Amino acid sequence: MFAPKFSFEQEQQFFLDIQQSIENNSFDRLILSQYKGEMAHLEKMTFRVIELQGQANLSCLYHYTTQDMTKNYAIYEGLEKIAELLSLSKQANLFTSDQDIQLKKNKKKAMLNTQKKQASTVKVEQQQHNREKQRYVQQQSPFLKHLGITDEKGQIIPSMARKWKQINKFIEIFSHAYEQIDATQQELNIVDFGSGKGYLTFALYDYLQAQHKTPLITGVELRSNLVEFCQNVADQTGFSHLDFFEGDVRSYQPEKLDVMIALHACDIATDFAIHTGIRLNASMIMCAPCCHKELRPQLKSPEVLQPMLQFGIHAGQQAEMLTDTLRALLLKAYGYETKVFEFVSLEHTSKNKMILATKRKDIQQPDAKIMQQIQALKAMYGIEKQSLELLLQDQMPIENIGCKC
Repeated sequence: MFAPKFSFEQEQQFFLDIQQSIENNSFDRLILSQYKGEMAHLEKMTFRVIELQGQANLSCLYHYTTQDMTKNYAIYEGLEKIAELLSLSKQANLFTSDQDIQLKKNKKKAMLNTQKKQASTVKVEQQQHNREKQRYVQQQSPFLKHLGITDEKGQIIPSMARKWKQINKFIEIFSHAYEQIDATQQELNIVDFGSGKGYLTFALYDYLQAQHKTPLITGVELRSNLVEFCQNVADQTGFSHLDFFEGDVRSYQPEKLDVMIALHACDIATDFAIHTGIRLNASMIMCAPCCHKELRPQLKSPEVLQPMLQFGIHAGQQAEMLTDTLRALLLKAYGYETKVFEFVSLEHTSKNKMILATKRKDIQQPDAKIMQQIQALKAMYGIEKQSLELLLQDQMPIENIGCKC
């Protein structure tokens, strides 16, 4: 085995811990952050062990500002890459089945902190990359049977295969974003606006429990029959900190909020939900907008775009893109790192766009440069009213905020 050179004794010990955890199959994941090397816009790296063609490999997810990229390495090659990147990162977190280890460095010293875990029956499974994708939700979880995802034998019901894929994709997105916020926080206050039948709400609770966290989750839903159904399932599965509330973003006002979720909130209900997240200084905001209606009647075609926007379908698509761009820019102006991307492929749902925002800094005033960009876009398209902007300026009263679709 090669012997990399490190600046600190603690750094050397941390690398040895990585090697040992891989050798004894206790390795879960490694996160290297605060990268200071030459790769532009690289924020952090997440390493996991996967199986490729019957051989263990190290898979690294490189998180850049605007995109993610995955590379797979043979174990020996992967350890060399880890040693290289570790020397260029100011913080590293190693998660194993029996302990969590954190390394923090500055120019003068390095600090190593180790936290032992209690004995757990949860076994970390290796991803079989060429046969089965990694599942963030265990297929045998009892809540899946109650929700009609699995049958009595714990097998996925064929008609629910798409929903099963969507659940795992949602938790995958959440898990990556969760690593960027305060992952040491034991309790997480989460509100899911428009929770519906609770597929994603239950999956999130189950996932956080498996991470040894205490999720305090409320699903908010207008339909009373779904609220009653979900609360019964929560009681039957022993999810004691999962509650369901009959109402919407107008009638349910949480006092504390770490994560705000609003998937498929109709029209400006999405704006009210985002405003709730910003107002309560949520660490994470996840939205999948739909029914973009507010800007379409206001949209005036700039002369150069008139040949394109004369077609109704193009004008509608432009209104949707403009709506979600303004939302993303407002989140950025208020201190959030924001991404807009495809949630699940179009074969599973037409409502496939997600806005994901993680809190980066507390601000007293919104970023003036970004606010100028917003005004320029509004002027270009003749937009006079955008609900999220008005809510953030305390200029919009609570009113009827959308449809039930």
